Amino acid sequence: MVFYYTIRGGYKCYMGKDKYENEDLIAYGWPEDVWFHVDDVSSAHVYIRLNKGETIDDIPEETLEDVFQLVKNHSISGCKMPKVNIVYTNWSNLRKGQDMDTGTIGFFNMKAVHKKIGVSRDRMIVNRIEKTKVEAQPDFKKEREERDAKELREKKKEFKEQRIREKAEEEENRKKKEAMSYDRIFEHTELMDYNDFMDKSGDVTASKAYEEDFM
Repeated sequence: MVFYYTIRGGYKCYMGKDKYENEDLIAYGWPEDVWFHVDDVSSAHVYIRLNKGETIDDIPEETLEDVFQLVKNHSISGCKMPKVNIVYTNWSNLRKGQDMDTGTIGFFNMKAVHKKIGVSRDRMIVNRIEKTKVEAQPDFKKEREERDAKELREKKKEFKEQRIREKAEEEENRKKKEAMSYDRIFEHTELMDYNDFMDKSGDVTASKAYEEDFM
């Protein structure tokens, strides 16, 4: 079971019902997903899904504020604390070791982990978000496979279009080179005709007449 919430910014926001659901979220997360958790204490694993091309630094402050409140509210001990720190990072930075307990994760790169210090409860925000909760039972594996298949199709299409543009550019360059080569041959032929005429006539007046006829 997964809980979905409506937050400011319009991002998809969701969390697993329990630590077993969290295992699936870890295994089949998307590269666009950002993971949130209360630092140093147990809490829900909350995710938001970024739009294509966005980075973790592009998340609006109002969106972060909503997610921070949601994470704090879904921590058994954290919700009772005056303030908590919340960490968040890209899904791709989550490390799941074979020796780790169910629902537990680590990080590949601690420098890529962001931290919000001193988050206190905002009852109005919490109430607003909790009213939007929707339960669902998605097939995480299938959704990830469909996402990857779509991305692969888009990359193939982009590659094909790029090759078409490159071939068109190559053809254009070839035509330009042919035109330049033809112009040089034409100029050389004119010069040979002119010199041949001068050699045969040896007459400056005739030469001028030749030039005038050509012009």
